[in-house]
Amino acid sequence: MPKVKNISACSPLDIPESVLTSNKPVILTGLVDSWPVVKAAKESSEQASHYLNQYYQGMTVGMGVSAHENNGRLFYNEDFSDFNFTKQAAQFDQVLAQLLASQHLNKSPSIYVGSTHVDKLLPGFRQENDLAAISQFKPLVSLWLGNQSRIAAHHDTPSNIACCVAGKRRFTLFPPEQLCNLYIGPLDHTPAGQAISLVDFHKPDFDKFPKFKDAIEQAVVAELEPGDALFLPSMWWHHVEGLSQFNLLINYWWQTTSPHMGAPIDAMMHALLNIKSLPADQKKAWFEMFKHYVFNDDPKALSYIPEQHLGSLNPLNDKSSRQIRSMLLNKLNR
Repeated sequence: MPKVKNISACSPLDIPESVLTSNKPVILTGLVDSWPVVKAAKESSEQASHYLNQYYQGMTVGMGVSAHENNGRLFYNEDFSDFNFTKQAAQFDQVLAQLLASQHLNKSPSIYVGSTHVDKLLPGFRQENDLAAISQFKPLVSLWLGNQSRIAAHHDTPSNIACCVAGKRRFTLFPPEQLCNLYIGPLDHTPAGQAISLVDFHKPDFDKFPKFKDAIEQAVVAELEPGDALFLPSMWWHHVEGLSQFNLLINYWWQTTSPHMGAPIDAMMHALLNIKSLPADQKKAWFEMFKHYVFNDDPKALSYIPEQHLGSLNPLNDKSSRQIRSMLLNKLNR
């Protein structure tokens, strides 16, 4: 698979706008080399752990633990009734100590702390370790920590910059249109909130998942060293591997859409409720309705309607978005 193209002429203070508006992934080589936590991690995992503990004030974190036999893959169990890992509450400093103690063992369990709010977990950390270049977006900044792990391909709605702080990471990436070739599992029974690919990327079963061969042809790979970062556009599918026995990643999620908008997945769930089971001819008709009213980007498409009577077809503001939510709530609660 080809590698993601990279650039190195940028810093946490100045990321080119062409990157932040790109519709393709970009590796930002050495973007966060100057972070003190990265410098500590390049010395040793012990130094990285010591640096992090300076900011820790006792918040409990969620930790996933999976048996060594699963080879780092956090996934479903055999019959999909549950998952192949347990979810536990833990003290962050104890997780760090456990990772340090097990990093030289041959058969240690997989330990994974995902999507933990940095400002709550490590107050003051971002004063010395941050991406000032995207501060205007008010991003959600999260921490991901563990040893060797494999996280199934999934997507996120926000744009993302993932910063590799300690250890090595490999991202296998697919554009949004590869959805049908990735064999995505249930929407509402997921390991961590997002629907995931059911394909084992290390041992793909092409008899069961034949179209995955087509997905591989469109895949690109990003391999990150400590200090590197990856810009990941909204809705790109990404399979993530922690390749070292001590891995730390800090990521930044942000949206550039209107603050009045809801989550697009909510609209899809509503469509599953009200459209998916319609007769074929009605679904075809609603497909045309969605094309005309939702997916039509022509600014003049509705110019035949007097502007004062566009109603919910107007661009959203606080008042109109509240009115639409209220209308939907009334209909759903009937």
